[in-house]
Amino acid sequence: MATKKNEAAKQYSSRVKEQYEKEVVPYLMQKFGYKSVMQVPKLVKIVINTGLGDIKDNQKSMQITENEIKLISGQKPVYCKATKSVANFKVREGMPIGIKVTLRDKRMYDFYDKFISIALPRLRDFRGVSDKAFDGRGNYSIGLKEQLIFPEITYDQVEKIRGMDVCFVTTAQTDEEARELLRAMGMPFKK
Repeated sequence: MATKKNEAAKQYSSRVKEQYEKEVVPYLMQKFGYKSVMQVPKLVKIVINTGLGDIKDNQKSMQITENEIKLISGQKPVYCKATKSVANFKVREGMPIGIKVTLRDKRMYDFYDKFISIALPRLRDFRGVSDKAFDGRGNYSIGLKEQLIFPEITYDQVEKIRGMDVCFVTTAQTDEEARELLRAMGMPFKK
């Protein structure tokens, strides 16, 4: 049983992963002069998160938001709980204040492909994403204003338009290496 599962996993390979191995790795080795394939930066994980600030008391809305993130990512999200009580925001310690999901391996490459080729072009007046949203350590973050850009979300079932943050974590040492990695993998940066 386990061998059949492993064989099926070996046969399936994401289009983005194949592009990374065949095109991106040689390109980055030539551009930055890496001596080994192991030095080439790669995408490690993608973290998607959204806040529940306005619906922290409404259990039904939290469930709807959780299902939307689950549809978008293909993986069950985790609730993030408050570590401190803040009276001004009516938040008590241990209250759920956000939802996050971390994608790795197959799901990460599938989400990246869907994000680049389907979701981003559906943004209104899309001219590319900013190439300045790097954190200094080779990670890239982008904020989305609505979840409707993903094809899995049905407009009629959306309770409220909700934004989310998507963070691409790479093994790159500098922002320049990470920028070239994501650009070679198809990220549409502004000119």
